[in-house]
Amino acid sequence: MAIVTTPKKACAVNPLKMSQPIGGAFAFMGLRGAMPLLHGSQGCTSFGLTLFVRHFKEAVPLQTTAMSEVATVLGGYENVEKAILNIYNRAKPEIIGICSTGVTETNGDDVDGYIKLIREQHPQLAKFPLVFVSTPDFKDAFQDGWGKTVACMVEVLVEAPAVGAERDPARVNVLPGCHLTPGDLDELRTILEDFGLKPSFLPDLAGSLDGHIPDEFTPTTIGGIGVDEVAGMGRSSWTIAIGAQMRRAAEAMQAKSGVPFRLFERLCGLIPNDEFIAFLSDISGRPVPAKYRRQRGQLSDAMLDAHFHVGGRRLAIGAEPDLLFDLSSMLHEMGAQVTAAVTTTPSPVLERIGTKEVLIGDLEDLEELARTRNCDLLITHSHGRQAAARLKIPFYRAGFPMFDRIGAGHQLSVGYRGTRDVIFNIANLVIADREENHQPTPDSWRTSRRPLKPGRRSFIDATEGSIA
Repeated sequence: MAIVTTPKKACAVNPLKMSQPIGGAFAFMGLRGAMPLLHGSQGCTSFGLTLFVRHFKEAVPLQTTAMSEVATVLGGYENVEKAILNIYNRAKPEIIGICSTGVTETNGDDVDGYIKLIREQHPQLAKFPLVFVSTPDFKDAFQDGWGKTVACMVEVLVEAPAVGAERDPARVNVLPGCHLTPGDLDELRTILEDFGLKPSFLPDLAGSLDGHIPDEFTPTTIGGIGVDEVAGMGRSSWTIAIGAQMRRAAEAMQAKSGVPFRLFERLCGLIPNDEFIAFLSDISGRPVPAKYRRQRGQLSDAMLDAHFHVGGRRLAIGAEPDLLFDLSSMLHEMGAQVTAAVTTTPSPVLERIGTKEVLIGDLEDLEELARTRNCDLLITHSHGRQAAARLKIPFYRAGFPMFDRIGAGHQLSVGYRGTRDVIFNIANLVIADREENHQPTPDSWRTSRRPLKPGRRSFIDATEGSIA
């Protein structure tokens, strides 16, 4: 059992975490025709927008209420009203998702009250979907904002089924954590459909941020799950939640609609995917397709091949709790030693990570731990690349943001195939580092070998006719 600790330094020197409102806005991007709106200053939105665009290499819709110093002191009702009306009239969205920021939370803006007044004064907005989530950025982290927002979507948008209404046995709700990529969601959709199930993902980033080019420009999200489909999720037979951060949303779904849920805390690794596939076979009443039996065999072989390179390696990992738990658990099962683990926010899964200590800190803490504990590999998002260069160890990019590589949205880590790909990528990094920095040469062979006894010949010298 890991001990979770918090450093006592006064500030984050090299931040690891992304903020709550960015996580909330990210969740809204998985809805079709959505416009995320940050209630705060322009800077709060512009920096978050920059991260999204650099990560996905796509146009990302994100608006702001543009709070000034005066508006912050006097209250932001007028700014919220103008922002909602401008977005509604110009962008023609299907839903507007509002996330608060530290500035407006400190002032105590009652945004729920603002929305009621706006609906009363503007009849065209009386039934228009407006979802507000409290996400102050002076507390919690990226995955907290995501989890709160999905739970709020369920509470506001999902309709409770009528008493005695029949459920569709093939329909399944999927509540994915923010650590899953659009590529992961596509893989999960394929797996579920192969069992004859009809999945509804909330949010569905695979439809909006999967890197496709739309036929026409739209100022809102270009895909994702529609508001009408979200409303009907209460008639599903099961809810599958992925990541501990999604427990709150799954419980909200069960409380409102009576749909039972199963929480899978991770889907990277052999045993977690065995449990996932067995669950799908059970609820669908279908046998496991042959292709997944074959993929399981491929993963087992990949683990056997890679453990020679990964086993015994000392790892330093910095990530949001669910991603940290996912990757570190899989690598621990491969024989690696997680000697430095840093995360962003408390979570119930942290104590079960296979290491002695998990620190809630920043990248400075991660770099220092990696140095003092002689780590062989660093795993975190792109902001950790300088630390890896200073430590002179291989660097595996995982999490958000990943702005110095392309294809971040298609990175795959779930299922048998995704786990296999992660194992290969990490093992190949270790192999490449060994070849580049530790490749034996004739000079190193000559200086590193033990001296021979007088009169003995080495194999190389004997073939050359000389005496060692």
